[in-house]
Amino acid sequence: MTDEQRPPGEQSTPDTEQTTGAPGSPVGPSAAPAGETQAAAVKDAGSGGAHDPSQADGTTEAAPAATGHARASDRASDHSEHERGAANALLRTDGVVAGYVPGVNILNGCDFYVDDGELVGIIGPNGAGKSTLLKAIFGLIKVSEGAITLRGENITGLKANELVAKGVGFVPQTNNVFPSLTIEENLEMGVFQSPKKFKQSFEFVTGLFPALGDRRSQRAGSLSGGERQMVAMGRALMMEPSVLLLDEPSAGLSPALQDEVFVRTRQINRAGVSVIMVEQNARRCLQICDRGYVLDQGRNAYTASGKDLINDPKVIELYLGTLAKA
Repeated sequence: MTDEQRPPGEQSTPDTEQTTGAPGSPVGPSAAPAGETQAAAVKDAGSGGAHDPSQADGTTEAAPAATGHARASDRASDHSEHERGAANALLRTDGVVAGYVPGVNILNGCDFYVDDGELVGIIGPNGAGKSTLLKAIFGLIKVSEGAITLRGENITGLKANELVAKGVGFVPQTNNVFPSLTIEENLEMGVFQSPKKFKQSFEFVTGLFPALGDRRSQRAGSLSGGERQMVAMGRALMMEPSVLLLDEPSAGLSPALQDEVFVRTRQINRAGVSVIMVEQNARRCLQICDRGYVLDQGRNAYTASGKDLINDPKVIELYLGTLAKA
């Protein structure tokens, strides 16, 4: 079988970020992103503080105390706030600890939630655990502590195909289409578990992405990066998920195509799908999301509305820099 014939998940090698193909296909644990593994390996186990760029030269200057998890009392307060906010959440994680190899945790007690109809963005420095959180939710890596719940049901550790059937969709950052298949065939793979849904779902998806319907017979491998991203999103929507996980959807795209991805993401959300988006373009992400999380060293450093985070001086200084002023 050639690489063109293989599902995207089978093309991944152990040192790549993504190992999953179509949502619902069997997947195995993916390799740790180099930045996240290194961050966990060198982290001082007793600090628990947020990343401080001033420490890059080996100095021991303390991180700002206002990071939200520098002290045990701060962590307890943050968790209490999380409990109140997540009381009626669609999907939530509570104290999740997870990593790619035993003894090296990337997530260190991560609390997170998304409500019905929300678009929630996740930003943070490289190695913070952003993509790892999505993979933990979607069952691609083992959760060693904590719980993940969907509408009150514990879904911790369920396989990807089981999660798709329960209404969780996932779009990987890379290897997210079947290049040898046409656009229509890629969308058919999205309803592999429920083929009778194809006609209705195809109409819904092509309503959001008209170009996919117009070019339904074109092979996905001949599409541009932005067009492939539309196909991947469309395929994940074919099972009518209640929540869609997007892993850095704008990565590697031109500025114009990045804008298109953000517009489409908001459009999907307005169609009634809750969206959790990990994004490298922090400023643009915070502009469109209802709420945002800043992850640092596998924990929540800040949580607020997108508007509040993009204007917070500490968030700008530590995580956004000049991007917030662009």
